[in-house]
Parts: sequence; C-alpha cells; structure tokens
Amino acid sequence: MAGVAWYSVVVVDRAFSDAELAGLYDVLHPWERRGDFDFYLPLIMASETVLDVGCGTGALLRGAREAGHTGRLCGLDPAGAMLEVAKRRSDIEWVLGDLASVRWDRQFDLVVMTGHAFQVLLEDDDLRASLGAIRSALTDDGRFVFETRNPRARAWEHWTPDHVVEAVDDEGVVIRMAHQVETPVEGDVVRFSTTFTSPRWDRPRMSRSTLRFLDPDSLSSFLSAAGLAIVEQFGDWNGDPLTDASPEIITVARRG
Repeated sequence: MAGVAWYSVVVVDRAFSDAELAGLYDVLHPWERRGDFDFYLPLIMASETVLDVGCGTGALLRGAREAGHTGRLCGLDPAGAMLEVAKRRSDIEWVLGDLASVRWDRQFDLVVMTGHAFQVLLEDDDLRASLGAIRSALTDDGRFVFETRNPRARAWEHWTPDHVVEAVDDEGVVIRMAHQVETPVEGDVVRFSTTFTSPRWDRPRMSRSTLRFLDPDSLSSFLSAAGLAIVEQFGDWNGDPLTDASPEIITVARRG
C-alpha cells in the first residue's frame, strides 16, 4: 500500500492543510520502503538532462544530486506545498505547474513519472495532451520512463482499513495511514479515501483521491497515438517480464 500517489489528493478535512500533507509524504513513503527510486536512480545518473513530472517533495532528484549528478535536474509539480519541501535544495530547478502549463522543446534526455503519478491522468484528453507534452520535451534519443499499476493485479483490493501504513516522524511521533476504496469499482477508475491518525492530533485527518488503472493494451494505444514507441516493459522493480500477475506496468518509451 505504500506509494499510493497523492498528486490527485483533495483534502476534505479543513484541519488538514496541504502543507501538513506535504510534510507527511516523505515520512510515510521513505526511500527505503520504495522499490521505484532504486530503479529510477541509475537511469537519472546516466542522463545529462532530466525532468521529473509530478516530482512531489523532490526526494528522487535530491537523491540524484547527492549521488553526484552534475547535469540539469528539473522537477515539475502542481502542488505548491510539495515544492516548498523540495526547494530546500536550491541547485535543482523546481517548476510549479503541470504538463499543460509548460512548454519544453527537446530539452530532456530523460523524463520520469514516479510514485504512480501517471495514474492521476484521469481523462482521455488530459492523457493525450500530457503524453504529447512529454514527447515534445524529449530529445531525439530521449526516453520516457514511468509506471502504472497493472489493473489485472487489482491492487485496490488491499487498500482497506486493516492494511495500515505506520511511520515515525522526526519528533518520534507515530503517524498511521489507512485507505478505504469506494465500491463498487467500475471501469478503470478507483476512488478512495485516506485517513491519517496520530497521537498529536485531537481527531483523524482525511483526504480523497482518484486514480486510473489502464491495461497494457490501452496504455500502448495512448502512447502510440502520442508518437511514443515502447522500448521495454517490466512487471516489477526487479526488472522481471510483464505478465498478467505483475503488480506494475513499468514502461520505457521513446519518440516514435
């Protein structure tokens, strides 16, 4: 359950601010609990210019800089509170916005979308426009690498209150996070609420999110229509082949 994307979150508890949510993200999703960052980091280190779409708090790009990356690193995110966390590192470009609000022409050797951020592209038109913008941002030999959960694995069935993610913040206070999916799940869109609890609060905090689960064939069609060709696909962070039972659809694409 760790790694559920927060980029489409709507905060429904007024006591739970965007800044508070951003401050919890890295606590609940630390590098060592994630399989994706160890997969993406070598790709970033091998690329001179990198764009991280939906960069959130910027942990991946900050990790790349700390690992010795000396080229251009750019993070794009629509959440100002997330970028305020990211901006603690000033030697990386941080851009507030989304793919509809920026225009890059063949500037990046690598574009990544991590944390299942791809799944917040809910509408066909938004998905087409975003893929078009990514293609435009890629150099001629550039690569777009991202992941989306494989709908055939039905990950949302495990997003239940009895599957709790627990972490301890910098002050030693326990934070707990649990999800509840809205049923029935119809089509390829999953809606769910997230409840956060901690001894430091007088009551739980809550937010709601929506994610889209595209199957491999639909994903391939969208990429092809945007002028992107699939180079490789994997089913997990170990680089195993994609199968019906794979938890992820990890895709490496290039300009078609």
